Order: sequence, then C-alpha cells, then structure tokens
Amino acid sequence: MKNNKYLERIYNGVWKENPLFVLVLGTCPTLAVTTSATNGFGMGLAATAVLILSNIIISALRNVIPGKVRLPAEIVIVASLVTVCDMLMEAFTPELYDSLGIFIPLIVVNCIILGRAEAFALKNKPLVSAFDGLGMGLGFTVALVLIGGFREILGAGTIFGLKVMPAGYTPISIFILAPGAFLVYAMLTALQNKLKLPCATNGDAKDPDHVMCDGNCTMCRIHSLAPTAETINAPKKPAAKPAEPKAETPATEIKEN
Repeated sequence: MKNNKYLERIYNGVWKENPLFVLVLGTCPTLAVTTSATNGFGMGLAATAVLILSNIIISALRNVIPGKVRLPAEIVIVASLVTVCDMLMEAFTPELYDSLGIFIPLIVVNCIILGRAEAFALKNKPLVSAFDGLGMGLGFTVALVLIGGFREILGAGTIFGLKVMPAGYTPISIFILAPGAFLVYAMLTALQNKLKLPCATNGDAKDPDHVMCDGNCTMCRIHSLAPTAETINAPKKPAAKPAEPKAETPATEIKEN
C-alpha cells in the first residue's frame, strides 16, 4: 500500500478521507436520494463515472486551461459529462432515472467533484488522477449504499428490493422519509465515534497507516487548525500597555540653548 500510489488513492477515498463520513461533502444528494440501497448505488455509480472522467480530462488540460477561467472551464467539463450520464441513465435505466430525478443534473455542482478537480487533478497526472476519482467515487458509493440500506431495511423491511425482515416486522416509515436520513446519518456517525474510526467529529481517530501522511492531507490540516482544550483554557495574556508619548521640549528652551 505504501509503495503503490494508485492503490493508496483508492484506499484514501474509501477509508481515510471518505467524502461523506470523514470530509462531510455531498450531504444534500445523500440525504435526498438514499431512500433505498438501489437509489444510493445508482447515484454513487453516476458520480463515480463523472469523477473519473472529469479528473482525467482536467488533469490532461491542466497546463492549457488559463488560470482566470479555471473554474468555468471545470464546470463546463463536468456539466458535459453529467449531461451524457443523464441521457444514458434515461435511456437504459428509466426507473432509476425517474427515482433520482433532479439530483442527477445536480451532480454538476457536487462539491466532491469540483473539490477533487481543484485539490488533486490540477496538480497531478491523468492516471493517478483517475485513481483518485475512482477512490472518491467508491467511497461515496459505499456511504450512499450504507445509508440507503439502513433506511430501506428499517423503513420497508427490504434491501435492494428483497424482503429480509420477518413477516411480523412492522416497518418504521419515518426512516424512508426525510427525517430518517438525518437519523441514520447520525447513528452511523455515532458508531464511527464508538469504534474510533476516521470521522469528521472524532479528531483523535486516525488509521494505523496514517504514518504515510506527510502532514499535508486534509485531515491533518483540519486537526492543526482545530482549537484544543489547552488552547481554549489557557489564561489570556494581558494586553500590552501603549507606550507613553515623549514630552516635547518647549520652543523657548530650544532658543535659549
């Protein structure tokens, strides 16, 4: 893992810097579309495809795109890819397309995609950028399927449309409604904290392979800026008193001298 930068990018996206559970990015489509594991899987695959292709194209054009139009150029590239993805899903998976609705076109403004383009693709070669997009996409897909699976099991008693709960189970319908997304997300975050897994709300949770990091990863920067108990409780130093102005010598004394 330490010597393979390509596998390290996949491991980074799925585990160390999972875009949803660690970096807390893309929560809007996550909470909206994860009413079932199937919806989460479909949205995750669509975002993964756009991530991989946009990273490759932006990385290949990183020395061509002028700095002044960097963001507009990235948005045009992502929007073109999302349009193709939207048309393909409408043609080949119409039921999933109808279920996801407006959230497929909204992949254009997904902060995960633009964030990886800015943070990684613009600074690295196309191949490693493709693996970075694959890792982030897989991490996003895993998170969506987990949340969607929990909501579907608790709210409908099924998983991927297959009944898994006993016949006497009464589905808790709130879990397939909007509040259920927040409840499941909170429960999974609490479980992360309990197990000391990498998590945005657990500053001490670091994986055993974090020694690979050179101190410049996103989590290190976040932790270094976060206030600690020592800095919060440290006594404040008294403000320095302003220097007293020097008395000016009267003009009459200057003439006498």
